[in-house]
Amino acid sequence: MSIKISETLTFECETGNYHTFCPISCVAWLYQKIEDSFFLVVGTKTCGYFLQNALGVMIFAEPRYAMAELEEGDISAQLNDYEELKRLCVQIKKDRNPSVIIWIGTCTTEIIKMDLEGMAPKLETEIEIPIVVARANGLDYAFTQGEDTVLAAMAHRCPEQRTEIEKKQKIEDKSIQEIFSFLPLKTKEKKNKSLKNQFPLVLFGSLPSTVASQLSLELKRQSIHVSGWLPAQRYTDLPTLGEKVYVCGVNPFLSRTATTLMRRRKCKLIGAPFPIGPDGTRAWIEKICSIFNIETKGLEEREQQVWESLKNYLNLVRGKSVFFMGDNLLEISLARFLIRCGMIVYEIGIPYMDKRYQAAELTLLQETCKKMCIPMPRIVEKPDNYNQIQRIRELQPDLAITGMAHANPLEARGINTKWSVEFTFAQIHGFTNAKDVLELVTRPLRRNNNLENLGWTNLIKIQKG
Repeated sequence: MSIKISETLTFECETGNYHTFCPISCVAWLYQKIEDSFFLVVGTKTCGYFLQNALGVMIFAEPRYAMAELEEGDISAQLNDYEELKRLCVQIKKDRNPSVIIWIGTCTTEIIKMDLEGMAPKLETEIEIPIVVARANGLDYAFTQGEDTVLAAMAHRCPEQRTEIEKKQKIEDKSIQEIFSFLPLKTKEKKNKSLKNQFPLVLFGSLPSTVASQLSLELKRQSIHVSGWLPAQRYTDLPTLGEKVYVCGVNPFLSRTATTLMRRRKCKLIGAPFPIGPDGTRAWIEKICSIFNIETKGLEEREQQVWESLKNYLNLVRGKSVFFMGDNLLEISLARFLIRCGMIVYEIGIPYMDKRYQAAELTLLQETCKKMCIPMPRIVEKPDNYNQIQRIRELQPDLAITGMAHANPLEARGINTKWSVEFTFAQIHGFTNAKDVLELVTRPLRRNNNLENLGWTNLIKIQKG
């Protein structure tokens, strides 16, 4: 039976409800990444209960976050918000003495129009600690956009050294002209061409320090130096931004940060696929190298080595089908990688997608589908979950990657599921972590295979019936 290959991606929009975590959950990974920070979430008791339950699994980590709970008096504007926030921040300074306090505004602060941006500068002057305001609330499309809001706010606090960069560049140009004035023209051109590589490169996106180091090392192998990360491991080490600075993202949900870096800080954005999977990591490095006029070395061999190490996983997923319900905005990148692994993607549900920021990723998705000779998957923005359940019932995919709300109902109907939130917290970036992605994807498949090998096939049939 021949399959008609679609040449273009199909985008649809169903305007469904968002069944996703609250974006204030970004505190869970950001407070660990920015080691000298303290997060103060301004919201109601409901926000506190959510953080207590969602982040309660991290019982062995000393948390650097707290709740400023709004009572009825605060919501009706009968109390002085400034004095209460000042009391809390003074206590935080006394107990923890952080380099920065980050206020996370919630839905309630949006609804009652609480002037956090107005209070922060005054209080910052009084207590002599920087206060960054980020409204990471439930009005966003996906919980991962909480990080996007925080990083966009922090981008405004990065130091501006444009004039110093220009002075340094002029000094380098002058010295090189004096030293190499006697060289032939071709040699001069080559030397001047290498000057383009001296512009700073800043990568943005919160990754564990080990993963960030791995990506920086991969670029260093191609003679590219990473001048900084946003966020930095310490707030005091925020990277310098300006017109001469190139920036590149590592996560697909950081479109607001990318816009801020381009429009407000005048940085040059490198539009690249995201470093998820060996194929994405290679494409990410190649795009950065092309911007700096550097020819890559050994990148194909590096990618091939990773694919060789994944053979056992590839044999398990090849020919299997997967359905993305949409939750964390990582769906396009994960789908592209799984297609390259030999899987069939029926549908990519995604709460929201900035087509400009993900343009390179979408192009790589198309190229991957053509290379693997499979139809282009449907991309559904704001998917209606009721309609999706009907489509899953008809298609019977081998795996559904879904939010936590729908996992158990789908399992009860005989569909293998994987929580999308697990990909958010797992280390999935770069060459060395491609194994972790497939480990998550194959776990439910291997579980069923083990049950069948143990002779539990009747139980599985009853479950799927």
